[in-house]
Amino acid sequence: MSSLSQATEVAPGYRARHTLPLRVEAVRQLRRRRTLVMGLVLALLPFVLVVAFAIGGAPEGRENRVTLMTTATASGANLAATALFVSAAFLLVVPVALFCGDTVASEASWSSLRYLLAAPVPRARLLVSKLVVALVFSAAAMVLLPLVALAVGTVAYGWGPLRMPTGGELPVGDALVRLALVVLYIFLSQLVTAALAFWLSTVTDAPLGAVGGAVGLTIVGNVLDAVTALGSWRDFLPAHWQFAWADALQPHMEWGGMVKGVSVSVAYALVLIAFAFRGFGRKDVVS
Repeated sequence: MSSLSQATEVAPGYRARHTLPLRVEAVRQLRRRRTLVMGLVLALLPFVLVVAFAIGGAPEGRENRVTLMTTATASGANLAATALFVSAAFLLVVPVALFCGDTVASEASWSSLRYLLAAPVPRARLLVSKLVVALVFSAAAMVLLPLVALAVGTVAYGWGPLRMPTGGELPVGDALVRLALVVLYIFLSQLVTAALAFWLSTVTDAPLGAVGGAVGLTIVGNVLDAVTALGSWRDFLPAHWQFAWADALQPHMEWGGMVKGVSVSVAYALVLIAFAFRGFGRKDVVS
C-alpha cells in the first residue's frame, strides 16, 4: 500500500461522507450566473404571457375548441396551468439539462476535477453531491414557474377556480393540489433528461456538449414520437408521455398515463445513472 493511501486512511478527522457537503455545493451553484439567468427567464415567462394576451386579446382555440390556452385568462390558476403547458415540452427541459449536464463536466473544463478528487473526495461522493444538488435546482426551476404565474395571473385575472378545458371548474383548493401534482409529474418525467445530461457530463470535459447532447436527444425523442408509423413502439419513448399530466386537470382524474410515463422515465434514468457511476469510477481523470 502506498504512503499516500496510508496517510489517507489514518488522517485524523477524515470522514469520506463529510467531504463536499451538499450545502457547500448548493451555494456554489446558486452563485453561478447561469443559475440566476435561468431563474430570471422562467420568472419572466408569465409576464410575457400576460402582455401577449393584453395585446392580442383573449386567446382563441382552433376550430372553436377549448384548450388550456383558451382558458388562460380565466384565473390565476389557469395562467399557471397554461405556463406549464407552453413550457413543458422544451423550456423546462433546458434548466434540467443545464443543471445536470454542467455537474462534472464544468469541473473538468476548469481543471479543478482532479484537485477535488485529490482532496480527497471519493468519486461516488462527488457524483452523489453533484447529482442531488442538480436535481434540487431542477425541481426549484419547475416550482418557480407556476408560482410566479399563479401570483401574476391572480393580479391580472383574479383569484378563482380553475376552469377545465373539458368543461366545469375546480375549486381553488382542489386546483392547487392538482397543479402541485402536475409539477411533480413533470419533474419525474424529466428525470430521464436529467440522467442523460448527468451521464454525458461524466464522459466529456465540455459542459455545453453534455447540455446540448441531452437537449438534442430529447428533441429527437419528440420527433420520433410524432412518427405515428412507429405504433406501439412509441410507448417506450419518454416523450410519448410528456403531456400525460393533462389527465390531472380532468373532472375525474386519470392515473394510467401518468403512471406509465413515470415508469418509463425512472427506468431510463436508473440505467443512465448507473452508467455514469460505473464509467466515472473507472475513468482516468487528468483535468
